Amino acid sequence: MSKALDHIKILDFTHVQSGPTCTQLLAWMGADVIKVERPGVGDATRKQLVDMEGADSLYFTMLNHNKRSLTLNSKTEGGKEVLERLVKTCDVLVENFAPGALDRMGFSWERIQELNPRMIMASVKGFGPGPYEDCKVYENVAQCAGGAASTTGFRDGLPLVTGAQIGDSGTGLHLAFGICSALIHREKTGRGQRVLAPMQDGVLNLCRVKLRDQQRLKAGPLKEYSQYGEGVAFGEATPRAGNDSGGGQPGRILKCKGWETDPDAYTYFITQAAVWEKICDVIGKPEWKEHPDYATPPLRLPHLNEIFGAIEDWTMTKTKYEVMEICNPLDIPVGPILSMKELAEEPSLRATGTIVECEHPERGPYLSVGCPVKLSDNEVVVERSPLLGEHSEEILGEVLGYDAEEIASLKESGAV
Repeated sequence: MSKALDHIKILDFTHVQSGPTCTQLLAWMGADVIKVERPGVGDATRKQLVDMEGADSLYFTMLNHNKRSLTLNSKTEGGKEVLERLVKTCDVLVENFAPGALDRMGFSWERIQELNPRMIMASVKGFGPGPYEDCKVYENVAQCAGGAASTTGFRDGLPLVTGAQIGDSGTGLHLAFGICSALIHREKTGRGQRVLAPMQDGVLNLCRVKLRDQQRLKAGPLKEYSQYGEGVAFGEATPRAGNDSGGGQPGRILKCKGWETDPDAYTYFITQAAVWEKICDVIGKPEWKEHPDYATPPLRLPHLNEIFGAIEDWTMTKTKYEVMEICNPLDIPVGPILSMKELAEEPSLRATGTIVECEHPERGPYLSVGCPVKLSDNEVVVERSPLLGEHSEEILGEVLGYDAEEIASLKESGAV
């Protein structure tokens, strides 16, 4: 069966996380991703957070599935020639170099257009045009500059970054969307274009509900926030709201049976208005259905601490899975706090390919995330990450048309 993007060749100049996330998604959809790496060095993450001597790190392996590795020294004449051929041959160039790096290599956007007018050049940068556009940005910097940290955590505590990699991997997702859009546009126009995904912009996009709340503050306090019920005044900016729900339906993380020894024995519980009466029955408070302090959502807002206290008294008598088993048939929205260990061992995630096991020649079997997007006609088969330079000769011969003698000369000169 053909793949959705199996006619597309990607020239992958990315490293670490944001760019490799983007190109891995495209590779999962069938694109031929040629990862260009420095001879003898490769992507920095190959040797970061190493857990097994003599093997590529899990950091690298989990971000570079389904790709081919070509080692290339673009500072040599032979390397520059190979790079020119790659630009002429490929459909998309993806990079997350420091600003100006490609220009210094002699491959400005204008030069790339001369070589291949159909080329799409996609870039991850920390910031878009403006005062910070030349600044170096990492995951947590992006979370802070994009608004996530200021709205994460509890009101009386420090701003917090989230364990989800919304700066790096989130930006990679946005860039992949931009590339696919540019490819569709090229089908209509025959022209390539530049695609830019700043990390600050990506994080802010994922924080849109907090920007919503920033504007709502002009009309008065945010009544669904816990601090409203506690009588705490709001400031000028969207506050940190702990584990409050962001969708207008009050929700919190509550203790479940075993919480004293299990750090993940918790559930998220939402007091959705449509099932309020069922919640009252489940927690043994049927009198709250018609009580003047609890009968409607606006009446309940000043009493959320008491309400969730009563719900927690009930959840602490149940495991997080029992809470699900009782509440889900009643349409009460709940969800267990699942640890990475529990997710890694969940059979249904293995069955759907959301968690996969790969076999690596250096490290043996390892677990990774699989493609989070499922297409009915394009099954994704997750292949292991490449060894450094594993496909150099293959790419030079099959893709670029070099013969055996020319390949030997390139290797001897240190170009590949």
